[in-house]
Parts: sequence; C-alpha cells; structure tokens
Amino acid sequence: MPELPEVEVTRLSFAQAIAGAQVVDARLGLPLRWPLGCDTQSLRGKQVLQVRRRGKYLLIDLSTGLLLVHLGMSGSLRFGPPGLPAGKHDHFDLLTSHGLLRLHDPRRFGAVVYADHEQDAVAQKLLGHLGVEPLEEGFDPIVFAAGLKKRNAPIKQVLLAGELVVGVGNIYASEALFLAGIRPTTRASRISKPRAAKLHGAIRDVLARAVVQGGSSLRDFSNAQGQNGYFQLEAKVYDRAGLSCRICSTSIKRLVQGQRSTFYCPVCQKP
Repeated sequence: MPELPEVEVTRLSFAQAIAGAQVVDARLGLPLRWPLGCDTQSLRGKQVLQVRRRGKYLLIDLSTGLLLVHLGMSGSLRFGPPGLPAGKHDHFDLLTSHGLLRLHDPRRFGAVVYADHEQDAVAQKLLGHLGVEPLEEGFDPIVFAAGLKKRNAPIKQVLLAGELVVGVGNIYASEALFLAGIRPTTRASRISKPRAAKLHGAIRDVLARAVVQGGSSLRDFSNAQGQNGYFQLEAKVYDRAGLSCRICSTSIKRLVQGQRSTFYCPVCQKP
C-alpha cells in the first residue's frame, strides 16, 4: 500500500505541472472504493489551484470544490500528455489543459471523491479523524508522549491507527521503531518520555529520508512520472526476516500484528 512518503512523492511529481490548469473533461471507469459524488460533467471548466496532501490523501483544490484522492492498496497516478487509451485498470481520468491525470488501480481499493469544501461532511468523514502531520511543526514531542501514555495497545498498532500522528504506515512504523530501539509489541503506555522523544525524532527522520529517496517501490509503486523509489534498499528491518541485522548481526524476526507483518531486531529493540 502506498504510505505517506509515496503519496507525498506522487504529489511532488505533478503538483507544479498541473497547477493553474483548466479541467477539460473527466472520465470514470469501473467503480472504486467510494463514489465520486458528482457528475463528471460538473468538473468541466473548473481550474486546478493546487495539490496538497493530508495523511495518505491527495487534495486537489479546484476553483470551486476539491477532489480527494486515495491510492488504496495498489493505486498510482500518472500525469502526462493526453491521447493514450485507458487500460483495463485505469479507473479515473482528469483531462486538463496541462495534461492528463490518470488513476491506475488494479485492485480498486482507491478512490476519487468530490467535496464542496474541506469542512463539509463528505471531506470530514475521510479527514476528520486524522492525527497531526509528522513532517510539520504541529507534531510536538511532548504532546506525542502524553498521547502514548493514554494508549495501552502495542506501539506499532498505535502508530498505524493514525490518531496521534498520521501517515506512519507499516513499512515506516517498523523502520522508526528500529531506529528508536523500541520493540513493536511494547505497550504504548509503558514508553517513557525519553524513549517517546527518540521515537518522535525517528518517525520524522525515517519519513523525511523516504521522501528524499522517492518512497519505497516494493511491488509496483512509481510516481506520476513513472519513476520508482529506492528507500527499500536502505531498510534496516522491513521485509528482512531471517537476514542479519545491519547493526548487531542478529537474525531479523517477523511477527503478525493486526494482520500486518512486523519486522524487528530482538537485540537492538527493547521491550
């Protein structure tokens, strides 16, 4: 699944190119996770003002209203010249005066949803529960530590829930916990303030490095220009079960938490 770095990398790869464009037409393919919420013809003539990100959602601000785009499990966006016929797994096209934005989603767990504005019920149902952005100044280490003390679930699950901090998905939660030296099964409420501060810094560091590396292309992720990411090449624990820890040479372990694979070093990461 594309996580926060992949979504941010996608945004950066087409946001400037599409800004200021006028929507010429829109097309829907097979149904996605949620309905678009408007007639495609109503998008014609609107201007694309900017592209933002909130968690794992891309927000395409229009002259009136906005489109919320989620890449789901296997989705990706492409932005380029129009004319290429839509393929079997291309389920949304936004044709603009600057080029064609296309959502490719084989599993159709992604979505494109129209909302009148960010505060209306449609948008708030998707965005209203999200925590603070980890790469922005609002991600405060003291508030983060206090929030952990109120949660008794394993720290990995707390990070994935997205209520304290948004966008720390499976890959980057495993990597941040390794960098902080915290076992993923540790109860969040048992994490001391110094360890919480270390985890806060690790989250910011891992996500920022992943954006610089273009995200992780473990399966089929690539940005809106078709370029792959390379963060997976420097992963310390994720998807390395049975391999030697890059720090202590102990065998990396794998366990399942909430139906998701978790990877950790039993020596470097303490309960």
